[in-house]
Formats: sequence, structure tokens, C-alpha cells
Amino acid sequence: MFIKAAPENEIAPGGMKAVTLAGHDVVLCNYGGAFYAVERACGHARARLERGALTGWILTCPLHYARFDIRTGEALCGPAPAKGQSAHPDPKAPALATRGLRTWPVKTEAGGVFVDMV
Repeated sequence: MFIKAAPENEIAPGGMKAVTLAGHDVVLCNYGGAFYAVERACGHARARLERGALTGWILTCPLHYARFDIRTGEALCGPAPAKGQSAHPDPKAPALATRGLRTWPVKTEAGGVFVDMV
């Protein structure tokens, strides 16, 4: 079921907008006039992704710089270690990781951005 999320003109190309739809926190992203909907919280430390950077179709988390493909939700790289900390302080520890983001289908109609929350 598609729900109106925002007017198209509220999200400029390269811009983002956080909304809550059907109990889900979502970030709407405008990449070249095409709209995408991804979950709002980073899969690593739950940072608010609309505070990050959208460069093309890559969304970068503002907290630890994990990157995601807004088209698929795929995590492209995990978070960076904190300044002065190595990525693997313990050689037996797993690499820093993040999960991908949930995505939802989006359509535009009559000047609005609609997200299918099913």
C-alpha cells in the first residue's frame, strides 16, 4: 500500500528528508530526480542517516562513515574505526561490520512521493 510521504519539491536533487510512515523511520533520497526510501538508522550504531552525505547513489553515515547504496540498501563498506584506533585491535576479533538497510518501493504521482510500506 503506497503512502504519501512528501511533496516532490521538498526534496531537491541530492537531498534527503526523514519521515515516519506506518511506524517506520524512513529517509527519502533524491538522486537525479529519482526517489528512494531507506531505513533511517545506520545498521552499525543507529545514527540518523539524513544527517550524513548523499553523493550520487551513495549515502554515507555521519557517525562512522559506513556507506550504503540507496537503490538496494546494500552496505558498501563498514564503519571506520575511531580516530587513533586500529580497525582490528585484537587480531582474533571480527572486522568492523554493518548490516544493509531496508528499502521500500517508491513512486511519484501528481507531485508527490509515495512509499509502498508493505
